[in-house]
Amino acid sequence: MEGFQSPYSMPQANSKTKFDEKIDYSNLPCPVPYEELYREATMALKPELFEGFRFDYTKMLNQKFGISHSVSMGPTEIPPELFKSPSSEIIKIPTANYDFCTHYVDPKLLLVGRVTTDGRLNARLKYDFTDNLSIKSNAQGSDYRTQLQLGTGSLVIANYIQHVTPKLSLGGEVFWAGEQMKSGVGLGARYENDKMVATGQIASSGVAMMNYVHKVSEKVSFAADFMYNHAFKDVTASVGYDYILRQCRIRGKIDSNGVVAAHLEERLTPALGILISAEVDHRKKDYKFGIGLSLNP
Repeated sequence: MEGFQSPYSMPQANSKTKFDEKIDYSNLPCPVPYEELYREATMALKPELFEGFRFDYTKMLNQKFGISHSVSMGPTEIPPELFKSPSSEIIKIPTANYDFCTHYVDPKLLLVGRVTTDGRLNARLKYDFTDNLSIKSNAQGSDYRTQLQLGTGSLVIANYIQHVTPKLSLGGEVFWAGEQMKSGVGLGARYENDKMVATGQIASSGVAMMNYVHKVSEKVSFAADFMYNHAFKDVTASVGYDYILRQCRIRGKIDSNGVVAAHLEERLTPALGILISAEVDHRKKDYKFGIGLSLNP
């Protein structure tokens, strides 16, 4: 028939599929740090839970230097074995702590100092000599990151992570704890796109972890994780959510042990916020509820 043209004979404008697209392996993105492989899952599955009352005050004295004060009042859990008690019941004693912190943030220099009334004192320093080298021995390239950490107790940790495709990054980690005379090796992988992030890690200690985050939208995401500890023959799985509203953020989870937790951050004004935390463990009969205020003038 005149004027008729079979669709099979028509030229295909998209004859080249996505498989024909070449990847520029010399221009891959920089991956997230190895210790932050599953940071999206952490936001939903590990909210900052607390019990009792907490008040946080943060003040920037200038564009680079700031101070913060934190007061907390609530019970502290004491392991039953410390009291040589045959019962597995959780023991709590009332405590109150004050935390003072100073921080100096510069494009190349980071200084953080913290002291608490219970005798803890710690400090952190980071100085970037160049864009790729810092005093933490943390090097960052265009498609890789390496880091060397030195800590108390003769602790040495070194890790490396590399983008092998635009969406897949692979890495590894080694550590040595001199005081405990322990060493270990770990491997990790991360795959991400606009809608999801999937990660996996395995260590020579017998611990394996997997995390999955599904991004429903810019404000809503769901997460799930799975952890297996071969030494203790323990398996734990959990699911959680992260929901960002106009003036508040709600995060929560439930795990395979029956523990339910939720955390709410509500901004009453641009400078004043309220925190509500709850964790319920019916099996252990452990119930934690907390309320706090944050002030950032």
